[in-house]
Amino acid sequence: MDLENLVRTTLSQQGYELVALEMAGRPRVLRVFMDKADGITVDDCAAMSHLLGRVFEVEAVDYDRLEVSSPGLDRPLRTPQDFERFLGAKAAIELRVPLNGRKRFTGVLRGLENDRLELEVDGTMMSLSLGDIDKARLVPAL
Repeated sequence: MDLENLVRTTLSQQGYELVALEMAGRPRVLRVFMDKADGITVDDCAAMSHLLGRVFEVEAVDYDRLEVSSPGLDRPLRTPQDFERFLGAKAAIELRVPLNGRKRFTGVLRGLENDRLELEVDGTMMSLSLGDIDKARLVPAL
């Protein structure tokens, strides 16, 4: 069984998007981070926690505790759709290999074309290959 696909399908049937899925520690904690266009409420998390718990019972998913939450203000960006959705927002990007001697950049997402992200860093435009990005997160506005 593909746990990520099971969770993604269950969430999408209810109008949510799977942002991230983690299994960590002892006891085994299964963390589901979900989102939707107009944001997530505590009631959304409670409803999906209940539904996922029932689905996991039927599918015999082995875990000790389930946590369902929003991705937070510093939401991870993982897919090309994530980068497109948040064009104009500030993001922290970490590359797999250094570019001009640096691996970490913080700037404004300006565009995405042909799997290349346009990032404005301190007034300078940079073009980064999505394949070179190790981690990316939104930077919350203060």
